Amino acid sequence: MSLSSRFSPGTFVLVLAVYLFYTGSVSEYDLVTGSVVALVVSLIVGHWIIEDDRKAFSPRRWFYAVLYGLRYFLIEETKTHIDVAKKVFTLRANPGIVRVPLEVESDYGKVLVANSITNTPGTIVVDISDDGKWLYVHWIDVSTLDEREVKENIVAYFEDYARKIFD
Repeated sequence: MSLSSRFSPGTFVLVLAVYLFYTGSVSEYDLVTGSVVALVVSLIVGHWIIEDDRKAFSPRRWFYAVLYGLRYFLIEETKTHIDVAKKVFTLRANPGIVRVPLEVESDYGKVLVANSITNTPGTIVVDISDDGKWLYVHWIDVSTLDEREVKENIVAYFEDYARKIFD
């Protein structure tokens, strides 16, 4: 495989953005250093990280990613923090592990869903089935065992955005 076929512009931009974000600077030095690091990383592993650069630069996917981030961090997180605080102070919880169906196809989509569930107060993904079709989630208040209702309560919102962004 030649170097030109291994280079991934999507990986280059992603690594450079992460580098600049974590350095907190856009000075000449950081731009040059970040570009060198991004170039090396995109040449070595870029073709594994992003398989299709057209997907990585799709404005529609970026729109949904930004929309997801805003809604998740500003609305969903706030609602669940309040809900968990109520459960803690009233000592009303019914914890348990539930099996949740997962319909996202891409590995990145599955990771987004699993991480979003884990980052949400009151839920944590404890396992994923070998075939990737089921998540096992510890839920602070198991209100139902019906798979459709569990999916609607825990996963539906995350999965919808994961499909729009990654599939």
